[in-house]
Amino acid sequence: MNVAQAVGIALTKFGVRKAFGVVGSGNFHFTNGLIQGGAEFVAARHEGGATTMADAYARCSGEVAVVSVHQGCGLGNATTGIGEAAKSRTPLIIVTGEATDPLSNFHIDQDALARSVGASSILVRSAKTALADVRRAFTQARRDRRTVLLRLPLEVQAEPIEESLLDELTAIEPLPQPRAADPEVKALAEILQHAERPVFLCGRGSRAARPELVALADRCGALLAEGAVAKGLFAGEPWAIGVSGGFSSPLTTELIQGADVVVGWGSALNDWTTAHGRLLSPDTTLVQVDLESAALGRNRPVTLGIVGDVAGTALAVTEHLDVHNGYRSEQLKDRIAREIRWRDNAYDDAGTAEAIDPRTLSAALDELIPANRVVGVDSGNFMGYPTMYLDVPDENGFCFTQAFQSIGLGLATAIGAALAQPARFPVAACGDGGFLMSIAELETVVRLKLPMLIVVYNDHAYGAEVYFFEPGGHPADTVTFPDTDIAAIARGYGCDAITVRAKEDLDEVSTRIAAGLDRPLVVDAKIAGFSAWWLQAAMTHH
Repeated sequence: MNVAQAVGIALTKFGVRKAFGVVGSGNFHFTNGLIQGGAEFVAARHEGGATTMADAYARCSGEVAVVSVHQGCGLGNATTGIGEAAKSRTPLIIVTGEATDPLSNFHIDQDALARSVGASSILVRSAKTALADVRRAFTQARRDRRTVLLRLPLEVQAEPIEESLLDELTAIEPLPQPRAADPEVKALAEILQHAERPVFLCGRGSRAARPELVALADRCGALLAEGAVAKGLFAGEPWAIGVSGGFSSPLTTELIQGADVVVGWGSALNDWTTAHGRLLSPDTTLVQVDLESAALGRNRPVTLGIVGDVAGTALAVTEHLDVHNGYRSEQLKDRIAREIRWRDNAYDDAGTAEAIDPRTLSAALDELIPANRVVGVDSGNFMGYPTMYLDVPDENGFCFTQAFQSIGLGLATAIGAALAQPARFPVAACGDGGFLMSIAELETVVRLKLPMLIVVYNDHAYGAEVYFFEPGGHPADTVTFPDTDIAAIARGYGCDAITVRAKEDLDEVSTRIAAGLDRPLVVDAKIAGFSAWWLQAAMTHH
């Protein structure tokens, strides 16, 4: 057996069940090793798509996923996906061949490339160290929540390795997370005990801590807000106030701005989550709980920073508190039930005879899509509409690859999320720019027989740039395009497709979904274009 094959088998022994990639000569034997070890391999059409699929799968499954790419150019194609995963602290391993000869056409400084986008890099040094090197990569991905590039030099791949060494390998389990120190637990309990209007702002690090956070919120009367990457975490809770940040509904904004104490649980408290700080009043006491000390106060100055896992810290704080109402009252509960969702807020429909208002589109989609759904959303001017209007059943029902702010990841995101949650109805929400950028993966959706609804918010432009720069008198010819018949293109890939220009056109979409999709359904939604306020704010702070 050679090293490349053994590395693939070793990763399955450590716990990898799903891998994604594009196979070339430099990762051929490694990929076969993964399959031999029992992992399911999903062949993508582009390395960038493969990496984003794996990222989304890891986020929505809680597992470490693997990406397999060719050396040099294959890794280069995957770089945006690696950057997204690394900035999101997704537990992911990208395995690539490596050409160490500087004269090779495939040679690049792969270690520097990985580190430049925030990933760590581990080299498989020899047959003698190979299994230890792989163990270190998997451990770092799982226990440190890191995106790891595992480099397999071509000459090392071919070295023989004793097959019996694989028999000694066992699954690598996660370690218990660190518990917050007692003085910090008591300090937070003291703050919450005297809080009159507490709000919990819960990010990615809270995704496994719903019961503990709900119990603590009930004890101190806090309201429960989510970062967009944790959307759905508190679905069904009467004191849940939705997504915090640029996508906040008017009532969500009002309640967070009125808080006297905000606790960021597993949240970076970045510009997106705090609407560039506008959601936090100057007099608000801000507390942050995170596994890493370096995260505390990085984006916002905090009154108290606590190093510890979210669930354990919340449980410990609960034990120190007496029950009080905090923000809660029957009047507020009723108001939350009536106003907290965007679809409950009136608006003037901006649709025309040729284009549908994206709010009208999104609200109608929320009605016709099965409630047990998983939604992947791309980046772009449109992205707030599906994020704001489409409800999801829990935190694993929504995947938002936004850390690198790249368009073109949404379709692959939805594929990975769908494979992680196969019992749910999969939805991809994309802009026309991002969809056309990643359209090769439409063949992957068809080949995998995913009954996915793919909604393209089509204003035939890079909308963020059009609506941000054009009002200032700048020409926007470089970012506007002829209206593309995306429905016709989708049929060529083997999808069903419908063009939507008005709400009535969605009746056919509803009928097909109710009957059960037997192939992907692409909705080419011609939307009325207008500037999204969340991107106006973001680009102002660019």
